[in-house]
Amino acid sequence: MNKVKTIAEACEYVQDGATVMIGGFLAVGTPEVLIDALVAKKVTGLTVIANDSGFPDRGIGKLVVNRQVKKLIASHVGTNPETGRQMNAGELEVVLTPQGTLAEQIRAGGAGLGGVLTPTGLGTVVENGKQKIVLGGREYLIELPLKADVALIKAHKADRSGNLVYRRSARNFNPLMAFAAEYVIAEVEEIVETGELDPDEVMTPGILVDLIVQG
Repeated sequence: MNKVKTIAEACEYVQDGATVMIGGFLAVGTPEVLIDALVAKKVTGLTVIANDSGFPDRGIGKLVVNRQVKKLIASHVGTNPETGRQMNAGELEVVLTPQGTLAEQIRAGGAGLGGVLTPTGLGTVVENGKQKIVLGGREYLIELPLKADVALIKAHKADRSGNLVYRRSARNFNPLMAFAAEYVIAEVEEIVETGELDPDEVMTPGILVDLIVQG
């Protein structure tokens, strides 16, 4: 199956009000071409799940600056002053989540789990409004799974069947997010024919990827 499509075709799967997971860590491993296309499309009301909000001119930050995000679930926002400004002004809902917890919530969403137990965040604002449980004499927060309508991820290389290879630290959140969305779009730097990838190098199998675009 040939899953290679155009950027315009990929953007049709991200509509106003969608929940979108976006890979990357401080804009490393972030699908910049897809983000630029969403900025141009002016899709609005997005709920974005990501490690961070990038920078004002890089990564997810471009969507924030353009006021296309209504809610952000992330582990930190300090590298993008506009995110903090919109949050403090009540213009953007921001849910700050410890990075390890965020990763586990995404993993739980992809694995079909009901949530994860963690002591991280106890006694801080992170626990506000969350259910707690005591096991073995120790208290834990119950963190619910995270899922998305669409995941926008970035890989180094793909074959036409959607098998993905990542490059070094650009791997970060991308493989996790490929498990946790109804529709997965991968932006890749290089596309090869099916069968050309060494199976030992494949980190995300093509069965998880719905569409590929050339970055």
